[in-house]
Amino acid sequence: MEEEKKSTASKFKTICVFCGSSAGKKKNYQDAAINLGKELVLKNIDLVYGGGSIGLMGLISQTVFNGGRNVIGVIPKALMGREITGVTVGEVKPVIDMHHRKAEMGSYADAFIALPGGYGTLEELFEVISWAQLGIHNKPIGVLNVDGYYNSLLSFIDKVLEEGFVNLAARQIIISSSNAKELIKKLEVIIINF
Repeated sequence: MEEEKKSTASKFKTICVFCGSSAGKKKNYQDAAINLGKELVLKNIDLVYGGGSIGLMGLISQTVFNGGRNVIGVIPKALMGREITGVTVGEVKPVIDMHHRKAEMGSYADAFIALPGGYGTLEELFEVISWAQLGIHNKPIGVLNVDGYYNSLLSFIDKVLEEGFVNLAARQIIISSSNAKELIKKLEVIIINF
């Protein structure tokens, strides 16, 4: 038990997490956000995220902050009233719009992880995947596939590969696991080459 609590350094200083401003319908999604936050703390990894204090965003940011790690929330000014309620944690960086949000989050991140989320989460995820495919960055990208949340999406991406719209190297950009500890381990050994 004591060994599990010891911190182990990671090659990542900061991971960007994309996730919902909603908590979702399943408690497992909320547990996954908390568990990912705890794993970041154990591995001495800071968090950059969408800046909200509600939903999965609120859970992971609070967990990482309570664990003593740095938290940077990047949020468009137009969303501050909707996604920030109550007390914020860490540093909150207001930006002009979603484009600036993603660029700012990406500038801090050594890797990206998507928890369950809606259109915004998917849009952020696909933008960093596209950036990797185009060689704009070579940072690893993972999805925390809680209760098979991303199964349909991953099957669709396999169909995109099968139909010749992406090659195998592009398909392999997306790393998946249902377990936060395992996902971070997988991301730590990935080398993106295009």
